Amino acid sequence: MSSNILHGAGFTLGREPEPVAAAASPRVEEAKNPFLVALGERVRALRARRGMTRKAVALAAEVSERHLANLEYGIGNASILVLLQVAGALQCPLAELIGDVTTSSPDWLMIRELLERRDEATLRRVRAAVAEMLGTGAPHAAQSTRIALVGLRGAGKSTLGQMLARDLDYPFVELSREIEKFAGCGISEIQNLYGQNAYRRYERRALEEAIQIYPDAVIATPGGIVSDPATFNLLLAHCTTVWLQADPEDHMKRVTAQGDLRPMAASREAMDDLKGILAGRAAFYSRAELRLDTSAGNVDETFVKLRKLVRQKLNLPL
Repeated sequence: MSSNILHGAGFTLGREPEPVAAAASPRVEEAKNPFLVALGERVRALRARRGMTRKAVALAAEVSERHLANLEYGIGNASILVLLQVAGALQCPLAELIGDVTTSSPDWLMIRELLERRDEATLRRVRAAVAEMLGTGAPHAAQSTRIALVGLRGAGKSTLGQMLARDLDYPFVELSREIEKFAGCGISEIQNLYGQNAYRRYERRALEEAIQIYPDAVIATPGGIVSDPATFNLLLAHCTTVWLQADPEDHMKRVTAQGDLRPMAASREAMDDLKGILAGRAAFYSRAELRLDTSAGNVDETFVKLRKLVRQKLNLPL
């Protein structure tokens, strides 16, 4: 069979079949979604790195060669399940296929491989070592005399924080109030008018300023500070952190006692949401150096325990 016949059938001798839509008009080309185009480029690059033909990948992924070709040329809006199959065929994590930053260079990939399947204690040591090496951590953060209280709203951060600040003769910093000063409006207004991204920027700036101004302080942090890894890293690096834990029921009662009646509108749903938030944030809160259950006793009893924990950590007299 001649090369002309092959070309006439939609193939070029020695090349893989082009996607059906490859001959689309310039208008169609312009309409391609940039994300899909970049996704297709990564699929082709990964396939080349693995030394696999398009046909081989299609067979391994159990998708049609035509479907895979469209995907590679940015004209195939594949489902997440198809992407999982393609990632499996290329023997790469889905993150590498869709363009996660940790897969953006050979060094990122090798670092990722080194850290995969390591236990939490090892990962924590690596994080601290990397932070110190890059100058974003404090070598002696464990002995920092800035005490940061973390935990969900209603854990007792403000009440216990003020008591601890008086006991230590440290300034007390309510980070939420500092955020409002930066923004010139209340927390709810920031979120309603400018969105979560703007709020997180104000939160980071407020923490940076508190760290710069106060060598000694007790800082009550917003419950969602763990939502931004960069801000939480900053907190861990420059403060002695204490996770104040409480039962979901206590969280709900304390928030209501503060005058927030919204949870009462749909108490069952609110409680389910609260438990979900606690579960989602617990893995981050647990990175704090100290933890204290504030549901185990009244305020005075809990403060005595907190005082002892902190003073022992800072090598201060009890």
